[in-house]
Amino acid sequence: MTEAKQSSPQIWLSEPPAIGHTASQEVTVEIHLTALAVGSGSLEVLATPMMVALMEKAACSTLEGFLAPGWTSVGTKLDITHSAASPLGAAIVATAKLTNISDRSLDFELTASDNSGPIGSGTHSRFLVFSDKFMAKTKSRIKP
Repeated sequence: MTEAKQSSPQIWLSEPPAIGHTASQEVTVEIHLTALAVGSGSLEVLATPMMVALMEKAACSTLEGFLAPGWTSVGTKLDITHSAASPLGAAIVATAKLTNISDRSLDFELTASDNSGPIGSGTHSRFLVFSDKFMAKTKSRIKP
């Protein structure tokens, strides 16, 4: 164990979530979530960046109730396919399934569907960070 890891606060409240643990997030496609509104296209369909954000939110949700105070996760990698368009009014469900934990790195399988079936899938990685330390380091990147 390295010095940095020995001095880090406790990450988990008790135990980490089990491999296979899932969480979902839902949204209804409204105008502000469309490709036209966010600038990722010219149509009033669910924007790919908004589908991806919902998938990331689902991944974050798998950690709710498991992380000790002060800890959070940041996204580090995404490999997503957006396979079908969803119109205004469609109900979208994104689900994240935890597939691996290695030290502070976590991997997920992601899926998204609408009323008619699958619309996207892929993989995602997140990294656990201590919020105050992470933000201090991030803010130091701004040079006067």
